[in-house]
Amino acid sequence: MKKIYFILIMALPLFTFGQELVSVNTEQVQELQGFKMYPNPVYGEEVYVTTASNGSKQIKIYDVFGDVVLTDRISTNTLNISRLVPGVYVLQVTEQEKTMTRKLVIK
Repeated sequence: MKKIYFILIMALPLFTFGQELVSVNTEQVQELQGFKMYPNPVYGEEVYVTTASNGSKQIKIYDVFGDVVLTDRISTNTLNISRLVPGVYVLQVTEQEKTMTRKLVIK
């Protein structure tokens, strides 16, 4: 029994060595209040994006490779996506320096 405790005590520094906390992003993430995106999945040519303040929104849509395939600024809640082919995308909405990112599926 003493050997097990001795091994654990000797091994403890090995397990804890090199495990320092690393802070990569210390910024506070500010998300949009009241964010809604519908319908999802999309079967038509429009997506509705609403927030609590419903101000002007900067929209970026990325494909699965991370390329921007659509950039638009909307002041209403309607986004025209008729130029996009069916697939999976990432929709990024920025309003008043706050950003929200969601998956968007187009059928």
